[in-house]
Amino acid sequence: MSTVTVVLAAASSASLVAWCVNAFLRGRFWTTAVRLPPGTPPGPHPSVVVVVPARDEAELLPRTLPTLLAQEYPGALSVVLVDDRSSDGTGRLARELARGAGRALDVVGGSDPPPGWAGKVWALACGVAAAPPSEYLLLSDADITHGPDSVSRLVALAVADDRDLVSVMARLRCEGGWERLVVPAFVYLFALLYPFRWVNSPARRTAAAAGGCLLVRRDALEESGGLEAIKGALIDDVSLAAAVARRARGGAARLWLGLHGEVRSLRAYPRLGDLWDMVARSAYTQLRRSPLLLAGTLAGLLLLFAVPPAAVILGAMTWGSGGAWALGAGAAAWLILAASEVPMLRYYGLAPWRALALPAVGLLYGAMTGDSALRHWRGRAGSWRGRPVAGPA
Repeated sequence: MSTVTVVLAAASSASLVAWCVNAFLRGRFWTTAVRLPPGTPPGPHPSVVVVVPARDEAELLPRTLPTLLAQEYPGALSVVLVDDRSSDGTGRLARELARGAGRALDVVGGSDPPPGWAGKVWALACGVAAAPPSEYLLLSDADITHGPDSVSRLVALAVADDRDLVSVMARLRCEGGWERLVVPAFVYLFALLYPFRWVNSPARRTAAAAGGCLLVRRDALEESGGLEAIKGALIDDVSLAAAVARRARGGAARLWLGLHGEVRSLRAYPRLGDLWDMVARSAYTQLRRSPLLLAGTLAGLLLLFAVPPAAVILGAMTWGSGGAWALGAGAAAWLILAASEVPMLRYYGLAPWRALALPAVGLLYGAMTGDSALRHWRGRAGSWRGRPVAGPA
């Protein structure tokens, strides 16, 4: 057996072990069964204020804002929309959409972020400051549509399970070719990084949230330092969850994260460049801008996604000189990783065979992550709707 086949066999074996650990010991991250349950909170019903940061959202707002204004929630519910200096009449359109609606809407004008504040976090802070008193705040992106009972179900879970924060990973748009390839893998990889069952367990320290639809107890937000505690965060949802978890009541985090098919994002990513920017905007920030974590992440992605197909191909080519083991281990790893994405593909209504392409998508995410670091080193910080972090604090 040559040195090449020995190295290949070792690498394929390591990849297989890694995928066995992921599949069986990482909180069943691949399942899509962690979903927002139905329910209505018992009376008296907690008051809720929805805060929607919006910047140049006139195209999507007619399809999203009415779903909030028409919520079938039995308690007090109002909406605050922050028009963050839009140039397309977002604020005026929001007021027109609210005429005759069943819920009150207050449109607040945004302002330039103070030094050290990320654009979206500052817009949220403006909305929270203008919001009337309430027991809960629902932070919802302007591109998100809600089922008629979304607020009821979110609050019911928060009350029944005594959760400080409840968030839902919105069903992202998955219509174009690149969206079908990348979007399910994006949610899959997010779940791999932050297994929903671990987030939802008070015994675990895993903290994460999905910012498109995030319900938080107002007192929990204030006790965690408010939005100022995460003012410079580009990944505001995970940062907020971590802040709430750090100051959790009784020392145990009370978070919940899952799926809900009736909460949908209408944001379109028709080109690879659009999806690339979505990931590269914050991937290096998620690694705490650490070159060491970046190197480890890229090495891990190569082990998980590059080694299995490489082992199959090279193992077949070197079958006669000891490549059989590498081929077998690589094929087994590829099978496990592909099988683990099938539930997410079915959730998005896509054929299971697409999971065979997951190694290519995993490597694509590695390239996006590397580009995210390059952008940071070149001073091209991420932004929200064109608003970067506003200078040093």
